[in-house]
Amino acid sequence: MPAVTADTLSLPRLGAAAPSDTERPVRSITTGPRGYEGEGFPVVRAFAGVSAADLDPFIHMDQMGEVEYSPGEPKGTDWHPHRGFETVTYMIDGRFAHQDSHGGGGLIADGATQWMTAGAGILHIETPPAELVESGGLFHGVQLWVNLPRADKFAEPRYQSIEGQAVRLLSSDDGGALVRVIAGEVDGWAGPGMTHTPITLAHTTIEAGAQLNLPWPRNYNALVYVLSGRGTVGPIGHPVEQGQLAVLGPGDRITIAAAVAQDSNRPAMEVLLLGGKPIREPVFHYGPFVMNSKSEVIQALEDFNAGRFGTVPPGALMPHRAR
Repeated sequence: MPAVTADTLSLPRLGAAAPSDTERPVRSITTGPRGYEGEGFPVVRAFAGVSAADLDPFIHMDQMGEVEYSPGEPKGTDWHPHRGFETVTYMIDGRFAHQDSHGGGGLIADGATQWMTAGAGILHIETPPAELVESGGLFHGVQLWVNLPRADKFAEPRYQSIEGQAVRLLSSDDGGALVRVIAGEVDGWAGPGMTHTPITLAHTTIEAGAQLNLPWPRNYNALVYVLSGRGTVGPIGHPVEQGQLAVLGPGDRITIAAAVAQDSNRPAMEVLLLGGKPIREPVFHYGPFVMNSKSEVIQALEDFNAGRFGTVPPGALMPHRAR
């Protein structure tokens, strides 16, 4: 996996639990159904079947791939609008090109993240670069939608490019797990992502037979999504595997353990950790708009149709079709 890695022996270690700390129990485990997004790339709908209250402040998440494309097969999205939330695209394997109507853009690859605050309104495109379409190759990533509170729904759009080498790397206390902090904090160590809504986003690799125990803010929810591999989560070891999401209850710490037997092509368990301070405001979600009411979504549609989200730049990036 090209996502950033390191020798855990040289990294800061996560602190041990205090005597008064409590473990977060498992409240539910769901399996994400498979589907297609954009022009037809395969995804796992990670949040399907989970209540909005358990997800808050998150709205939607797709695991993109993991898929080995043949030449001509890679697909992305065409130009489309967003308002009222942030899109986070984390590329584990492969490459994705981005451009938006507010001047943001670039290529994200192998452990990099693009963080786009749609705010008041933006147009953007995400598509495999031409060379990947022509050659094919491995493609694997995650797209996460983070809600914005009412006060920030009309914030100025913003684009952040977070290279893989910029993430904060941490080790479990025994060196058996690597934690990549993309945004927020883990045990006082902060990742580079700037967020309107207080959240933590981290990708961890847990070696076969190893265990990760880490602190988590009590005022955040806690979600554990298995990108690949298998193991257990929670204080009594609920089994989880690739494509499953565990929603955890209240407490101070999260425990995840990787099974001794893993798939031969993925010798470790790969997990995405998400949590945030719930916004607890009404959510009206329609397509690419996440607002607080139906009238605000109607206004977003009218503003988009009137060209108030910006325009597609001259000579803009467009989906590439194989020759």
